[in-house]
Amino acid sequence: MPVDAQKLKDNFALVGANGVDVAEYFYADLFAREPQLRRMFPTGMTRQYEVLLGALTQVVSSVDDHDTLIPYLEDLGRRHHGFGVLREHYGPVGVSLLATLAYFSGPEWNDDLERDWTAAYGLVTEVMAGAAAELVS
Repeated sequence: MPVDAQKLKDNFALVGANGVDVAEYFYADLFAREPQLRRMFPTGMTRQYEVLLGALTQVVSSVDDHDTLIPYLEDLGRRHHGFGVLREHYGPVGVSLLATLAYFSGPEWNDDLERDWTAAYGLVTEVMAGAAAELVS
């Protein structure tokens, strides 16, 4: 399903204006839903917050440039595999990502944005998990 790249970029500009609060909310939501995932992360999360926001910024900025996006996601998938990330982790992460985007979008959040973000995250999942799977086959 094609996504409206400009809509995602505009929405992420709105959400991203909240800075580190976005990452804090995301991880709080993720760990509340999936507490067993907490052990995969460092005790101090400050650097992780920066990494998450940087990755989201990269994905959104290149969402309409697959020649840039796909290699980035493949590399990200291979690195996440090295951290112990499994395909089944992508689902809960997506749920928490959508919850975070909805929260920080406020009244701007709607069904169209949710569909676009869901489709974009679907691509992220497939490329990252696919690259990780190549490491074990």
